[in-house]
Amino acid sequence: MRVVSLLPSATEILFAIGAGESVVGVSFECDYPIQARSRRVVSTTSIPTGLTPAEIDTLVRSRIGSGGELYRLDQDALRELNPDLIVTQDLCSVCAVDVKTVDEALAKLRCDSAILTVDPQTLDEVFDSIGTIGTAVGKESVAREVVDGLYARLRRIEGVVAGRQRPRVAVLEWTDPPFGPGHWIPDMVERAGGFSVVGEAGKPSCRLGWEELIGNAPEICVVSPCGYHISEARQLASRLISERRLPDRCRVFAADADSSFVRPGPRLIDGVEALAGIFHPEVAMARPDIVDYVG
Repeated sequence: MRVVSLLPSATEILFAIGAGESVVGVSFECDYPIQARSRRVVSTTSIPTGLTPAEIDTLVRSRIGSGGELYRLDQDALRELNPDLIVTQDLCSVCAVDVKTVDEALAKLRCDSAILTVDPQTLDEVFDSIGTIGTAVGKESVAREVVDGLYARLRRIEGVVAGRQRPRVAVLEWTDPPFGPGHWIPDMVERAGGFSVVGEAGKPSCRLGWEELIGNAPEICVVSPCGYHISEARQLASRLISERRLPDRCRVFAADADSSFVRPGPRLIDGVEALAGIFHPEVAMARPDIVDYVG
């Protein structure tokens, strides 16, 4: 089977379940595992590099409002790769190429590739999607083993933090303007022994006002901007502190969003473990490579 993955999370899943050799095409964001970088890139972004979060937000809103594109699908690459299966999403047009764009490209190319759309909304649905992808590529048993292993780690975390006082937590998925968490991230906070004061599991991320954030009185703020790794998140978190945007007496952490928070794949469990380490350091191990104290 020849598979094109237009999602970094799906690429991670395919490699995790032993289907990496079938992956012939990926998106420009597919950077894990390292082998994914050797596959042909079939989708790229139209957003320039070097923009601030505020500039990115303005550009994205303008493009969406005018019907402009955020991603470019390389139709020549699709034609040459001639995949049996394309894995894409219909969850967020800001995050990756959506299924409508893929459908239009395949119709134009007169290509009969199968399309698998994965749109998990919660942590459990993320794990379900691993099984769905496994079934699609003939790796059901391996996918089941991967999911069982993830749930075993999750149960261990839940057991360690059970009965402990839950800190009030605000995760920021964007910093300018601020966005609270959605989809599976409130689940992650809950499973790690925290209480998410903004955002709702299974719902889209929500734009906040700074006064609203302060009014919810978080004890911990986790700066986890979509599309950023931890070094960049540290810089953005430090800027929020220096600008006095965050509540007083709130501990501020930076998170590696792309590795362990915003991509719905196996490494979300790393994010849950890292959150448990900052919520309950007396019983859970710190993971400064994923979530690190800033101020």
